[in-house]
Amino acid sequence: MPSLDAARVALGTLPSLPLLDAPTPVQALDRLRESLGGGPRLLVKRDDLIGFGFGGNKVRKMALVGARARANGADTLISTGGVQSNHARVTAAVAARLGMKCVLVLNGQPPAQATGNARLRELLGCETHYVESREQRSLAMAQIAERLADHGRHPFIVPLGASTPLGALGYARAVGELIAQTDPPDVIVHSTSSGGTQAGLLAGCALFGLRTRVIGVSADSSATELARTIRELLSEMAEHLGVPLSVMLAREIEVDDGFVGEGYGIPTPRSDEATRLLAVSEGIFLDPTYTAKAMAGLIDYVRAGRFTADQTVLFWHTGGLPGIFA
Repeated sequence: MPSLDAARVALGTLPSLPLLDAPTPVQALDRLRESLGGGPRLLVKRDDLIGFGFGGNKVRKMALVGARARANGADTLISTGGVQSNHARVTAAVAARLGMKCVLVLNGQPPAQATGNARLRELLGCETHYVESREQRSLAMAQIAERLADHGRHPFIVPLGASTPLGALGYARAVGELIAQTDPPDVIVHSTSSGGTQAGLLAGCALFGLRTRVIGVSADSSATELARTIRELLSEMAEHLGVPLSVMLAREIEVDDGFVGEGYGIPTPRSDEATRLLAVSEGIFLDPTYTAKAMAGLIDYVRAGRFTADQTVLFWHTGGLPGIFA
């Protein structure tokens, strides 16, 4: 069984596209802490400042998944999401960078006016198909891939959020980036949806020997459903790196689905307050679908005294800022 040292070497040598000007900044949120009346030391990891494709967490995942697609001889990336999907936008940007065609299957209706991520997709020149429900997306992608292959193309399907074991390893690598910048935080709070970011952070904490708690605030799915998905990803990541599953599952998978509100992409009073509070205190913006609800969770935890004053809590800003303009 390979050692953790060998697993970290394998992690660091995974083929990757040069999409990141790493590291992304880690900044103190002193004015936010003051506005909350004290509490733990607050930091933010600014993956919203990733320069490629308007940034966000999907760039870290697609750096690895895009490299695999290129190595496999793909000439077309096929993926999926909602009308304002950040992942779809980044996938289209990666396809453009690699000189590939991009085909997207999105659930919902074509927008009357392209705004936010939809406008960026237009600029990136991708082909878009719409289906009525989330459940129809996988079949539609498979059918498109088959049709393209019949015409001599080489399609590569990227699952929702690039939340594959390989894509999730992008965030295991990011933990190594973080600890080269600052002492390990006691807690990481972030937005979770398709599970890849949280699985990667958990794997990274395990591989680098951190005791850090990782709390994912769900943007849509139930805590039970997301924890199951994350556990499956961790299992496959452990197999990929040759480490015992017990290492990957050494800590609790913590998912909080109490901030979803009425549903995916629908702001809540608490997420609206979080957006305003971070903007006026720190000049940092949040998107309404993901990071605003995750920050609402962090603020609620601080106010409820769930962290102690001697702890350090890091908010991992996963981007998604085009959603502000949707």
